[in-house]
Amino acid sequence: MVLIAGLGNPEDKYAHNRHNAGFMAVDAIARAYGFGPWRRKFSGLVSDGALPTPDGPVRTVLLKPQTFYNESGRAVQAAASFYKLPPAKIVVFHDDIDLAPGKFRVKCGGGAAGNNGIKSIAAALGPDFRRARIGVGHPGDKAKVISWVLHDFTRADAAWLNPLLDAIASATPLLATDKDNAFQTAVNHR
Repeated sequence: MVLIAGLGNPEDKYAHNRHNAGFMAVDAIARAYGFGPWRRKFSGLVSDGALPTPDGPVRTVLLKPQTFYNESGRAVQAAASFYKLPPAKIVVFHDDIDLAPGKFRVKCGGGAAGNNGIKSIAAALGPDFRRARIGVGHPGDKAKVISWVLHDFTRADAAWLNPLLDAIASATPLLATDKDNAFQTAVNHR
């Protein structure tokens, strides 16, 4: 079993913000594999399904914390405790201002690099969960970061964002079998 959380903010006004790239990724996964309807659980929205792998389907739970981005650790920790999952079986999709728009990286552990959602999850679980980082670029001025991530993707961003989300969804079964490097390579080559 694997838990895949996407970070973002609830409420429709945030739906297309750069900070909601994680929500967008798990939504793409849910659509691609016909996951069940979203339901309220663990201070979030949960959708259950299975990812196809060469060894058979792997039960997968998708989670969109509804605690607001900076408090995501509460929801992720509640789901992890309920399913008795170690951090290595938890993948968190989130936006990353330190990566250029459209760049994508996966890593396990490490620091939060100023990302308050990741800090919250690390405080709840420890640092050894898997992170899928979706590059949204930096505004060029530290004082503009909050405004940058809380604004919508532009129309021009759709040229890289939509293909990236499709590639993430297509390659996600590799995450279910702990093949993070192959997953990253597959996403970046599409």
